[in-house]
Amino acid sequence: MKEEANGSRSCAVEGGCPSDYIAISIAILAFFLLLSRLLFPFLIHKIPRTNGSGFWIPVIQVFGSFNLLLSIVMSINFLKFEKSHWWQFCYFWAVWIEGPLGFGLLLSCRIAQAFQLHHIFVKRQLPPIRSYFFLPLILSPWVAGAAFVHVKQPLNDRCHMGIHWIIPAVCLHSIYVAALVVFTGTIWHIEFRFNELKDLWQGILVSSLSIGIWLAAYISNEIHDDIRWLQVASRMLLLIMASVLVLVFFSISSSQPLLSQISLRKREPLEFQTMSQALGIPDSGLLLQTDSALVIDPNEPLNKLLLDKGFRQSFMAFADSCLAGESVHFYNEVHEHDKIPANDPVRRIYMARHIIEKYIVAGAAMEVNISYRTRQEILTTTNLAHPDLFNNALNELMQLMKTNLAKDYWSSMFFIKFKEEANTRFNGHEQETMAGWNFSPRLSSVHGADDPFHQEHAFKGLSVVIIMT
Repeated sequence: MKEEANGSRSCAVEGGCPSDYIAISIAILAFFLLLSRLLFPFLIHKIPRTNGSGFWIPVIQVFGSFNLLLSIVMSINFLKFEKSHWWQFCYFWAVWIEGPLGFGLLLSCRIAQAFQLHHIFVKRQLPPIRSYFFLPLILSPWVAGAAFVHVKQPLNDRCHMGIHWIIPAVCLHSIYVAALVVFTGTIWHIEFRFNELKDLWQGILVSSLSIGIWLAAYISNEIHDDIRWLQVASRMLLLIMASVLVLVFFSISSSQPLLSQISLRKREPLEFQTMSQALGIPDSGLLLQTDSALVIDPNEPLNKLLLDKGFRQSFMAFADSCLAGESVHFYNEVHEHDKIPANDPVRRIYMARHIIEKYIVAGAAMEVNISYRTRQEILTTTNLAHPDLFNNALNELMQLMKTNLAKDYWSSMFFIKFKEEANTRFNGHEQETMAGWNFSPRLSSVHGADDPFHQEHAFKGLSVVIIMT
């Protein structure tokens, strides 16, 4: 019995209990689930990643989650090993990795996301501070606190500190949760289209619960340090709670709302393939739907021709084949943006932010070639819902498309194919219309191709007629 008690004591103090390995297995599973949530859209659906904070903040969240789980395992003696190097001791794991690079980093990322949402949807402008400046700035109190604790050396052999040290530590955690509550409270009235607000409140709830469980486990261990099963059970509960925290706390809806719509359970296509579809923008052109025929004539202005969806798609495919499709894609997105009513600022801001991140910011996935002045006008705008936000950029790109793409398009196979498809649709519609009428056999209709006075340039061929239904 004495040997059994000594073995139990050794397990509780030095680590390596069966419950410890169960908790570690749960933590490993939680981390891989978290990693799959980050990588799934890019590996399975081949979504191109962005270069801005929308991609890097979720990556930093995963990094902080890994640090938090690993630091708990290493600092609370889950594993039985001999500590012979400086990086194996408490001050490295419990002070630096678990604090500034773990829980502190997770809270800072969520505060940064709430800060961005506040500026974009409440103030209707892009945040004045870039994330790579804001994140280290808000993390600096954690770094200063970790440095102070490292200098004072208050930890005992079990990685515990006295009560007079616990109170400032809990206050630091609580201040960050309170800051997250304040930023979330400023945006609670916004009618978000995705899960941004829900994810923020969920993060606040689970982080507060984690702090409470950590505090209760610490106090119970300090008061009843002779009860070995309590030490084993409390550290197991602490690691399991941290595993739940990293899964629930992670969110990409604030940074990349479209990616948050992808199912992790099935390999199925995107629920919403474009932002305009996700926002419920009607799939129709700016022109009113009429029964009149629209003639696609190369002599017409390009901006008028692009109003037709079929022509726009054909022209876009040609531009993509020339590796110069950014301008046409930008036009198409702005075209969708302009369909949103002016009295719906939230959807207009969603679409404007999507366009800015995809086409305007330096290094964007499909950065368009516009002047520095026009780019800065968009990036520094004081109203992201302004109806004329992209007008200057659109005018510049329209001139580029007329100069570099339009002339080559009229003699390309893309235009020839578009003409054939359009004429086929037109003839089919004409036959359906004539079938419902009583025509005399002596009556006929004269088409442009049969008209002796109809003349066109050789390379243009027949006029393309599209019925707008």
